[in-house]
Amino acid sequence: MEIEVREEREGGVMILLPVGRLDSTNAREFEDIVLDHLNAGEKRLVLDFTHLTFISSSGMRVLLIAAKRLRATAGKLVLCSQSESIREIFAISGFDRIISIYKDRAGALAAL
Repeated sequence: MEIEVREEREGGVMILLPVGRLDSTNAREFEDIVLDHLNAGEKRLVLDFTHLTFISSSGMRVLLIAAKRLRATAGKLVLCSQSESIREIFAISGFDRIISIYKDRAGALAAL
């Protein structure tokens, strides 16, 4: 199953908006999209989860890869606009202590 990922730019920040479910069926495709942006030189990345309905451990793995890679190049990854169910997954897994999460896009952009 393919994943739709909308792309926007605000200031010098790339914003990616995955749509629907991010799970083992499409995590590799999502990883390719994210890594393509990092390989192109993006240093500041916001993942806006406004349209994301579910994320599995496969999807979260992609976030870890991106966060580690950006940290190694003095870049930064932040997340925003999580639904309550996704926010709960991040809290239970401890990801909310690894990657900065903001209530909305304005907060995420301000943090970069």
